[in-house]
Amino acid sequence: QARLVETGGGEVQPGASLRLSCASSEGALSIYFMAWYRQAPGKQREFVAGAASAAGPDSATYAASVKGRFTISRDISANTVNLDMTAVKPDDTAVYFCNVNHDLWGQGTQVTVSS
Repeated sequence: QARLVETGGGEVQPGASLRLSCASSEGALSIYFMAWYRQAPGKQREFVAGAASAAGPDSATYAASVKGRFTISRDISANTVNLDMTAVKPDDTAVYFCNVNHDLWGQGTQVTVSS
């Protein structure tokens, strides 16, 4: 089974922007749904953003805490699912996981927001 690999995490200051990307270890995937989740220390994994691949960007849904700051997208030519994060806050600190078609998960990438 294909594995997903997330990249782009790191430590940034509040207010910064960064992009997380997710790619398959097996190359091109047939994606009908894509999503990002996150898990902060001591907390349960929570939904961040999700979208049907064939639908337009306006179809994406976001957690209230990130709406207006984060954007989920797919780069078909690069075969990646991306999460653009802007105006990040310390509360955004978590391990971020990519999810494809509801059943494929990545290993996660750490995002730390700290001054």
